[in-house]
Amino acid sequence: MLLKKMTPSFHLLRLWLCGLALAGLCSLSWAAQVAGTIVQLSGPLMAKKADGAIRILSLRSEVEGGDTLITEKNTYAMVKFIDNSEITLKPSTTFKVESFSYDAAKPDGDNASFNLVKGGLRSVTGLLGKRNKEKFSMKTPSATIGIRGTTFTAEWIAPEAATLAAYNMASTAALDPLQAPLQPLQLAQAVPPTSPSLLQPGLYIQVVDGLVVLSNPAGSQIFQAGQFGFTPSFQMPPVIVPQNPGIQFNPPPVFNSSTSGGTGSSPPKSNTVDCEVR
Repeated sequence: MLLKKMTPSFHLLRLWLCGLALAGLCSLSWAAQVAGTIVQLSGPLMAKKADGAIRILSLRSEVEGGDTLITEKNTYAMVKFIDNSEITLKPSTTFKVESFSYDAAKPDGDNASFNLVKGGLRSVTGLLGKRNKEKFSMKTPSATIGIRGTTFTAEWIAPEAATLAAYNMASTAALDPLQAPLQPLQLAQAVPPTSPSLLQPGLYIQVVDGLVVLSNPAGSQIFQAGQFGFTPSFQMPPVIVPQNPGIQFNPPPVFNSSTSGGTGSSPPKSNTVDCEVR
């Protein structure tokens, strides 16, 4: 009689354990979808996971598809992806790895989709971009960046950031006893167009090597090595800028020495346990 009474409980327990096992397998399957690894880091770096969890990343932490990376105001961070491509994030940058897949034996499955939400970066093309350049895309608030096998820098200047910079310069001028405060229109006319702190809001790019294509609903433009480009919004077509408008990219020297063609090997995973906040 006792065994008969306990049988339903054992049945429910078995179903519960099976459910946990399946959930664990799904979790392992998702966790295995690694896109890249942090190989250089100069300060705090966070990753917002697809499920909303926040993770503090360290050197050799893994980056997965769906992660949104956020650098602090003094942080540069380099991600080396599994195809040997590299993306180095500037301070105060928000960057999402929407999806990334690469298999040396399956070129048809190549996919690299990114989103530069805020800030700036440098991108160095890897094996995926060399064999399937059309499978690479990087969204920004004013245009989508496509490549033709290249190295480029990109920076999105948000309207509020430009407004704050103008306010700071106006405040400084007002404190100068030998100079009257500048009004907004006077300020815009007085500041050289190459002042990095007063760039017009929009997307800026610099092509170091290869070709870059900027596209939005208003038009498309190809940029060659040595050229600079700009587009303020989806309503304005991208244009070539005759000289550097003032964008800067100055990571620590060790970041530049790390950029190379690579051999296809990934750095060893750190034993450090990342901090996760939910």
